[in-house]
Amino acid sequence: MEKSAKKTPSSAMDQNKILSKPRIFFGILFILISVVATFSFVSYLMNWKADQSQAGTMLDKTVKSSNIFGKIGDWLGNIFIFESIGIAAFLVAFLFFVCGLIILKKNYFKPWKTIGHSLFFICWLPILLGAITKGEGVLSGVYGFQIMDFLNSVIGTAGLWLVLLVSIGLYFILEFNLNPANIKSKLTDLNDNTVGRVKGMLPKSAENFEADEELDDLSDLANPLITVSESAGIKKEPLTDPLNPATTNSEFETIKTPNKTSFDGQSGSTSVNLSPSVNQSSTDNKAQNDDINFKVEVAKPVEILDESDLKSKELVDKHGYYDHKLELAKFQMPTIDLLRDYGNEEISVNQEELEENKNKIVGLLKNFNVGIAEIKATIGPTVTLYEIVPEAGIRVASIKKLQDDIALNLSALGIRIIAPMPGKGTIGIEVPRKNPSMVSMRSVIASQKFQNSDMDLPVVFGKTISNEIFMADLAKMPHLLMAGATGQGKSVGINAILTSLLYKKHPSELKFVMVDPKKVELSLYSKIERHYLAKLPDGEDAIITDTHKVINTLNSLCIEMDQRYDLLKNAFCKNIKEYNKKFSERKLNPENGHRYLPYIVLVVDEFADLIMTAGKEVELPIARLAQLARAVGIHLIVATQRPSVNVITGMIKANFPARAAFRVISSVDSRTILDSPGADQLIGKGDMLYFNGNEIMRLQCAFVDTPEVEKIAEFIGEQKGYASAFMLPEYSSDENTSTVAAFDPNEKDVLFEDAARILVSTQQGSTSMLQRQLKLGYNRAGRIMDQLESSGVVGGFNGAKAREVLISDLNSLERFLEELRK
Repeated sequence: MEKSAKKTPSSAMDQNKILSKPRIFFGILFILISVVATFSFVSYLMNWKADQSQAGTMLDKTVKSSNIFGKIGDWLGNIFIFESIGIAAFLVAFLFFVCGLIILKKNYFKPWKTIGHSLFFICWLPILLGAITKGEGVLSGVYGFQIMDFLNSVIGTAGLWLVLLVSIGLYFILEFNLNPANIKSKLTDLNDNTVGRVKGMLPKSAENFEADEELDDLSDLANPLITVSESAGIKKEPLTDPLNPATTNSEFETIKTPNKTSFDGQSGSTSVNLSPSVNQSSTDNKAQNDDINFKVEVAKPVEILDESDLKSKELVDKHGYYDHKLELAKFQMPTIDLLRDYGNEEISVNQEELEENKNKIVGLLKNFNVGIAEIKATIGPTVTLYEIVPEAGIRVASIKKLQDDIALNLSALGIRIIAPMPGKGTIGIEVPRKNPSMVSMRSVIASQKFQNSDMDLPVVFGKTISNEIFMADLAKMPHLLMAGATGQGKSVGINAILTSLLYKKHPSELKFVMVDPKKVELSLYSKIERHYLAKLPDGEDAIITDTHKVINTLNSLCIEMDQRYDLLKNAFCKNIKEYNKKFSERKLNPENGHRYLPYIVLVVDEFADLIMTAGKEVELPIARLAQLARAVGIHLIVATQRPSVNVITGMIKANFPARAAFRVISSVDSRTILDSPGADQLIGKGDMLYFNGNEIMRLQCAFVDTPEVEKIAEFIGEQKGYASAFMLPEYSSDENTSTVAAFDPNEKDVLFEDAARILVSTQQGSTSMLQRQLKLGYNRAGRIMDQLESSGVVGGFNGAKAREVLISDLNSLERFLEELRK
């Protein structure tokens, strides 16, 4: 501990000194105010009649004051004693003294308890003194006299004293927990203790005295050492009388009493020296034992910290928790003003439209012999939901097949029937409104639900059919598959997701990998490259548009995923949240390769184009990331225009439980994306269906225009950022082949032999392991691995698996290295 104290940085010591100076100053100031007020009050009470006329002559030099603190003292006494609370003003001075001690961290009083008691008597004491003195003198002050006079005029003298006595009685009852049971218990204890003392003072008879002496002699001979558990009361022990071995254990009692041993809060057992009892005195002993106040206290278990916890606690005490935001401490989150205000977005109720649609639905169902017991309408931003309760005996299927007939009768597109409604005993009919309301991004971002959200990756989509803001946590989805025909709101939906994340997450907590084959949809986000984007070390643009670079980036993300899993394994953590918490508590050593891990969100705007050009080279890493990357904080948002089965394969769909569908062309596409029809019945312009793996919800996606996104990107880009974008691990497509350069012993890395020994001893050809063991960057570790491959120590690249180690033991390796040195 002394060594660590010597290594404390001077900046930390200076900071502690700077922080302690105001605390000491204000603490001493409060205590001085308390002392001055106290002596001022005392001096004022002694001379208040003579000094009363000087209350308004503060600046008059000709008038002299007899107060020990002069006119300031007279002024304090006049304000606090005469004009307010009388001698209860001393409690105000006492509170200043207590506050000063609290600021100085001197815990001589219980702060809140002391303040509460003082405030009670500040209110109660002036009224009492006013009732006693009838307002004469200064003991009660103006406050005490006026309250007393008011109560006296309202409830009379008897009522006034009743209020005073009841209030002080309630105070003592609440303070000392006085109730009949407790009072009886305390009186019983007091009576028993008094009787015990009287009995102990009575003179012994000669016979009793001789008998006691005999017992003492027996005690000296027998005196067994008996171990008694603290939780025990009276316990029979198999003891033997040394004078009479035939004596059974029924004649002995092991009694644990306060007068035989003391309880020091020790856990475990307590050794007690007890004398065996004899038959003739057993009754007397039992009577005496009944008079003993027996109490048992169980010691609390001691919390034991292991060595690693102690070290991390020392680091936290010395440096505080690790702050991942410190490098960009002055970064400001985007403001609401950057989003456009579209004015009043309240839903207008058109009663005529509601009645007309209701009558058409009821009339049509009646024509098909479908009776309705009840119907209810819920008005949303773009759609009105009519919930009907069919009469008994009506089959649900008979209503489901009337969807086209209802749409024809209402002369509306986008009719969708939900039969039955999830969690309800109703059937829902969604009918688009003639005059839909807009849902702006500003309205959902400014909502309390979004601002107060504690989700890890909060995504706000828009509003539900009941006009409620709908949010979801991307970290729990854990991946999102989006589909929608051109112009139906898919790109706006992606912008809404990205905007909501930018409004909640600091650049140190979130990074985006953006893939935009169309080259124009995500280009606006290039301005936030040094804050939020991630790219390959040799990449020129953070927004990836080239298919070949997309393949390298996806494989690089797979490497990043494997590295993160290695970090979690070494840290004994199950997910990124536990790992970052442990790292912030300084339980993980950065020298061992540990680092704070930001969330990474991969955004692919047009997945179908990648599948058409690259096929399996894109599908396999996407599927691998979707299967494994959730725990290490890597999440995917994949969008496509046409969700055909050759684009969204079964392997991909199985790992994307969350799906968002805008309007598509056919019901086949709807079934491909949602596994059910309905997306082909949407009306476009942000009308969407969201499937969370359990149920399908109809939403109106929030609208965020391109100029709004541009303003947000400019606001972030103009602030100080990191030196560069977040660098993903280096990956080269040439690693897929086994062709490596010829090995040159003269150009081998200085750590070549150490790396070879590590791989041979562990029989695991892993680049990430070399990074951890030798504390290297990925590029240098990769070059050493290439040299080991070209020299014949390890085999070729094997995809996601570790390379094969070709040398079986360290002895063979040493002979091999000796040959290389020659």
